[in-house]
Amino acid sequence: MLFSDVVQASETVRATRSRKTKIATLAALLSEAAPDELGPVVAWVSGELRQGRIGTGWRTLTALECEPSELATLTVSSVDSTLSELATTSGPGSTNRRKELLRGLWTAATAEQQAFLMRLLGGELRQGALTAIVAEAVAVAAAVPIELVRRAYMLSGQLPVTAVAALTGGAEALGEFRLEVGRPIQPMLASPGAALDEAMAEFGDEVSVEHKLDGARIQVHREGSRVWVFTRTLRDITAGVPELVDLVAQLNCVSVVLDGETLALTDSGRPRPFQETMSRFAEVSTTRELLLHPYFFDCLHLNGADLLDAPLHERRTALTEVAAAHSIPALIRPDAEAAAEYFDGALAAGHEGVMVKSLLAPYAAGRRGRSWQKIKPTHTLDLLVLGAEWGYGRRTGYLSNLHLGARDPETGDPVMVGKTFKGLTDALLQWQTAEFPRHERARDEYTVYLWPELVVEIALDGVQVSSRYPGGVALRFARVVRYRPDKSAADADTIETVRALLP
Repeated sequence: MLFSDVVQASETVRATRSRKTKIATLAALLSEAAPDELGPVVAWVSGELRQGRIGTGWRTLTALECEPSELATLTVSSVDSTLSELATTSGPGSTNRRKELLRGLWTAATAEQQAFLMRLLGGELRQGALTAIVAEAVAVAAAVPIELVRRAYMLSGQLPVTAVAALTGGAEALGEFRLEVGRPIQPMLASPGAALDEAMAEFGDEVSVEHKLDGARIQVHREGSRVWVFTRTLRDITAGVPELVDLVAQLNCVSVVLDGETLALTDSGRPRPFQETMSRFAEVSTTRELLLHPYFFDCLHLNGADLLDAPLHERRTALTEVAAAHSIPALIRPDAEAAAEYFDGALAAGHEGVMVKSLLAPYAAGRRGRSWQKIKPTHTLDLLVLGAEWGYGRRTGYLSNLHLGARDPETGDPVMVGKTFKGLTDALLQWQTAEFPRHERARDEYTVYLWPELVVEIALDGVQVSSRYPGGVALRFARVVRYRPDKSAADADTIETVRALLP
């Protein structure tokens, strides 16, 4: 398959708001790909690289000055091969070899292909082909139910792997995916809840109310004496968290998969700020003295038995059996008064609020339905930073006023919903001014415009109808809570979630 076929399909997807057209376009592309081409093609249209990080940033890419080719001769296999070599080239002479590889790729690419590669390698391929859309395209191309694709993707953790199975082996191959200890699965996510009493009423008597911790999501696996620890984005951080590894290795079991949060605590036992916990997840951490404490809330596998399809009340029983001392506090089937007191207690202990969960629901990746709801005392949204204006007065010289956007669930594109400079500390102002140029897509005299990849948590008093912004809504009294380096652009809240806060 020619690389130009992928680029053309990508442009078609970017140019339309029709979900049906996006899926049909991608399904046609996948149907034409050879089995060994499916992996890279699925990764690319999802805006990812099959090789993961290849150590090539915007500065390197923008420094390339190569005239584009007049002929589209690049193939999917040749591009993927070059990317693989880039990912594995290291040691003496590697800098020159990497430049040589990039120049060769850029010289062979047409102008359209260069633009595509620039967005792909820079992590900014904003074409609206979110994984949910690509998954549906896989189902259409393979003529299999979308539920099978979603489940296989959850279990494999990799959509390219799922796509190869679907298009080469059909429903039978997808049905062979199982939870594999040591291989992370896509996590189940919570939806924002309006109020505690509403969430309680929605689930009736079969409800669990848990503390919502201000920590970082982890998924731990153990098989015998071997332990793995993964982040929310399925990154393996085992080597960087020895205290978690040691604790899981001492649990009384043969094999286990646990889902939970981890956070650093003060000497008094209260949670430290989120950024301090996240500092332990950095590529090069200098804060090993901050010990992480795990708080598990789900058990997905125990001693050879998979529990994904079991209702939450059974999974909690297994959790109590294997890790009761390290589980998040929870009330099972409380009445409204007890739940309200528990909510107040969570806030007093320094936590964000509570999670309200259906005890009857199985474990399902992503935000499919509202079986888990997060309840906080104030509204918060995870939004994309679209730009920042230069400050004035005390903030002269700093990038200050943020342009905020929600995600359009149909296209994946950002929709601007407001601005704010409130809540920005001096440290954050300094960080923004140093970090934002690395994500710059354009600028004018007053504003630096960013590719939408940074996620920031925003507290707000509500939402109002407004013609000022494209989404038709505006945030009321928005203020910055923190940045979320543990979240990608695909994790940002949608414009539908923002509109749902309208009175």
